[in-house]
Amino acid sequence: MNAKNKGHIQQTASAKAGISERSGRRIDKGEVTPGGKTIRHWRTRKDPFKHVWENEVVPMLEQNFKFQPLTLFEHFAIKYPEEFQYSKLRTFQRRVKKWKALNGPGKEVMFLQKKSQGVRACQISQS
Repeated sequence: MNAKNKGHIQQTASAKAGISERSGRRIDKGEVTPGGKTIRHWRTRKDPFKHVWENEVVPMLEQNFKFQPLTLFEHFAIKYPEEFQYSKLRTFQRRVKKWKALNGPGKEVMFLQKKSQGVRACQISQS
């Protein structure tokens, strides 16, 4: 990007960055991040938990936020063995993690206190 900002053409800028010209163009368009991950806003396959998520999983998470994804998955694997196969465990874990991040309680905030030695003593003696 620095070479591109300095007025170099795409081919030169990409060569200086050590990437292909096509990758440089994709980064400019916003299709790919500089780290190489593709940015996607659509699903690549059908949601395997769609029929259970809103009706059963979310109410359980709302009832007890501390449920672990594996515990929930095992519960639903017994109840729905066809839909909840262990090959979909990681997908379920990601989904629960995202739900907790968006809907769960906020993190506790801490403000660090700086203690400067002798500052208070100086303030008292000056008054």
